Amino acid sequence: MKKPGGGAVKLNGSHLGSLHVFLVAARHLSFSRAADELCLTASAVSHRINRLEDELALKLFHRMPRKVRLSEDGERLFAVMQRTMDELSEAVQERAHAEIAGQLTFYVRPSVAQCWLVPRLAQFTARYSDIQLDIRVGNESIDYRTRKIDLVLCYSDGHHPGLQSIHLMNERIAPVCSPRYAETHALNGDLQPLDHCTTLHDVAAWDNAAFDAEWQLWADTTGAGVSLARRFLTFDRSDLCTLAALNHVGIAIGREQLVKDRIARGELVLPFGGFVDTPHYGYYLVYPHHDPMPRRLQVLIDWLVKEACTEL
Repeated sequence: MKKPGGGAVKLNGSHLGSLHVFLVAARHLSFSRAADELCLTASAVSHRINRLEDELALKLFHRMPRKVRLSEDGERLFAVMQRTMDELSEAVQERAHAEIAGQLTFYVRPSVAQCWLVPRLAQFTARYSDIQLDIRVGNESIDYRTRKIDLVLCYSDGHHPGLQSIHLMNERIAPVCSPRYAETHALNGDLQPLDHCTTLHDVAAWDNAAFDAEWQLWADTTGAGVSLARRFLTFDRSDLCTLAALNHVGIAIGREQLVKDRIARGELVLPFGGFVDTPHYGYYLVYPHHDPMPRRLQVLIDWLVKEACTEL
């Protein structure tokens, strides 16, 4: 880095506090959220960032109405600082007998978070009480350059170029509905009554997929050759489709890992037969390449794989 006059900028101790403010603001992409975390005002965060930009002769953020985003220099500095923080954390814990500790940001699709992950978390937190899990849920694509996400658990085909991907568990699908809905619409294996039903769709089943992608996959896999119902409702979460089905709204595509307990309790039924395999689709753990792998991330991955094995 060089000053506008041509001299190199030499970082010193006075820059460390401002760099920490930048790191927090870059992680949140919000001066106000950074202010909450740092116990400062948003104007104080903005002032510290402005001063840092002047001293480094770099533009770190693009300011827009009500939001900010990292500039190219900001992304570069943020990536360097994140790597440095990870390396420092590993150095603190590098002794074999050191406690496994630190924060992990774990991004999970909402349906699998609610129906599969959260009910199991007590075991992990009891065993690794010094790991602080920051679990975030959502359906958007993750930009690892600008968001500090350590691990993603998603439902996909496992194709994630430039990232590490571990197959966690398979998934099977089938239409599900409440017993009352099946009785009302005379659903007993015959697909013909489907024309008079309401189908429920997860429009965010996969990235860049049609709103009825899961229904089409089921129809193609079973060879049903059925026309889908004209009446339908759409959601952006599989668990909300299931909740609607539980409340007699219509028929949803149920993912076996997420609905099998409700079927066992008789809350849902399979009106058109059992579950079928979903070629190429399942649950995957996705994360950026690390060298070395942080121990806290490795134990989380190992625990998730072990939990998934109990489902087989």
